Amino acid sequence: MSFKPTPFWLTALAAPFFATPFLAVASEATLSLPNEATVGVEVVEELAFESNQTRLNDILLHPTQAASASHSLPEYCVIIGSAHLVDERIRVTTQEATCIETHDADSNIFTGEFSASAYDKEGQYGIACEGTACSLSPGQAFLLTLDQPVEIKEQDNPSAELNEQRRQVDGEGIGNPVPREESVPDEAAPEGTVPTKTVIQD
Repeated sequence: MSFKPTPFWLTALAAPFFATPFLAVASEATLSLPNEATVGVEVVEELAFESNQTRLNDILLHPTQAASASHSLPEYCVIIGSAHLVDERIRVTTQEATCIETHDADSNIFTGEFSASAYDKEGQYGIACEGTACSLSPGQAFLLTLDQPVEIKEQDNPSAELNEQRRQVDGEGIGNPVPREESVPDEAAPEGTVPTKTVIQD
């Protein structure tokens, strides 16, 4: 399953991080969440059903604060899903997520299946329409409950590999440090001048 990045997708990845009781575990290059875990989310852009429209595909969600959520997602995360209008309730289901965890200049990228369904703050399946319009807006938080455990392996990150190569070139690598230059005074230099010579140190 794949998707194309859009400006809204990039905005979602730049959304601020909100802490909730347990952070999704990203260890040994795997992002993990247990079955039936709940996370707070919101839409990235306004979602509205037009006349005679009952389904919207490729909607974008990102994490937000929700008091009753059991877990939280990494700081930068976007979730792809669809919305279905049934009996004046918006049923949101999700299929895929892309999350980025940052560590100083490096980052870990996780993209994979993310199967979940939306519930309102009272635990009701779907989100009830407010007023005559059935819509969702940024800032309107709701819960996603996982339909199955999430186990997303880290993807290759060319940027992280390039940063590691740069560290090796700069002499920060452990296995192959680059010799550095040091200037020392020349003992034969005339009085009043300090010529230097270059000494290569391992």
